[in-house]
Amino acid sequence: MLSDKSFPVIQATLPLVGSRIGDITPKFYDRLFAAHPELLDGLFSRSNQRSGSQQQALAGSIAAFASHLINNPGSLPETVLSRIAHRHASLGITEPQYQVVYEHLFAAIAEDLADVITPEIAEAWTEVYWLMADALIKLEKGLYAAQANGKMWSPWKVASKTPAGTGSMTFVLEPADDTPVTEALPGQYISVKVTLPDGLRQVRQYSLSGAAGTSRSFTTKIDDGGEVSPVLHNSVKVGDVLEISNPYGEITLKDGDGPVVLASAGIGCTPTASLLRSLADSGSNRQVLVLHAESNLDSWALRGQMTHDVERLDAAELQLWLEEPQGGSNAGFMSLREVDLPADASLYLCGPLPFMKHIRNEAINAGIPATKIHYEVFGPDIWFAN
Repeated sequence: MLSDKSFPVIQATLPLVGSRIGDITPKFYDRLFAAHPELLDGLFSRSNQRSGSQQQALAGSIAAFASHLINNPGSLPETVLSRIAHRHASLGITEPQYQVVYEHLFAAIAEDLADVITPEIAEAWTEVYWLMADALIKLEKGLYAAQANGKMWSPWKVASKTPAGTGSMTFVLEPADDTPVTEALPGQYISVKVTLPDGLRQVRQYSLSGAAGTSRSFTTKIDDGGEVSPVLHNSVKVGDVLEISNPYGEITLKDGDGPVVLASAGIGCTPTASLLRSLADSGSNRQVLVLHAESNLDSWALRGQMTHDVERLDAAELQLWLEEPQGGSNAGFMSLREVDLPADASLYLCGPLPFMKHIRNEAINAGIPATKIHYEVFGPDIWFAN
């Protein structure tokens, strides 16, 4: 809860800081990496820094968190904080790093707002930062403690590497040592660390695309905009050992017997395929509606797995949208206006951000409560406010 002293200060300065935060964060990262270049080796994504998406993520999260404190006094945005905490835990973020971020972020704020900042303003925004940081630290400690081992990274051997649609590849891994294995939940993801040709280590998160439990399989698209997937596709061979994290992610199948709608686009089918596989493996009687959108049929990375799992379920149905339609598919882009959504359904979304925003809006208009819409965001989470 924001203190009575800071509340009016944040309320008055939020429009200014919110409008400037996009300029503040590049200065922050410049300061951070100048002082701690080691953070680019195996932690921060260099490709996200180049594109500016990481700056947008930090800017959006801080401004939206402050806005929540003003608009919803006495509460925290727990769902969003949980999503961020899972991302942080999958990267091995530690408590001391929050102090490092604070020092360089507030130096950047002081530089950018030198003409207007006062000790009172600085103190109020410090309170906002540590309210958010302390909440995340607490969540992340709980996530680390729930793992079967105390390691951030464990070695796993590549057991198979199989093409999966145009430009995609499925990797199946097996443990390379005796580190205890945390049982993954359907829909969760792991971080994968590789060494780039220039020697820098980089990390990317991939949703587990097959059965959960103690197995590890994920599917990647080579042109996803990052630097890790090309290395996996072009350089990693069967028998090589990769460093991967424990499984994280809070978008997992909720208990119950109500209908489930799985909506995905492109490589976003990976977590929904995992959820679908878990339903099929358990012989679920739940009504399952699988919705997927692709450019063409050959691009559908997990086509065989998903169609097979739909056939295994008595109450499952598949609807497909293709920009190049064939085989009875819908033409063009997915729209829920064309779908007879089951009453009281839970919707799980994954795909490009514009796709998810569009489908989420249509789902709400169709009467699905926002609390029953679950989504996973690839890359930096710039959808904080939603």
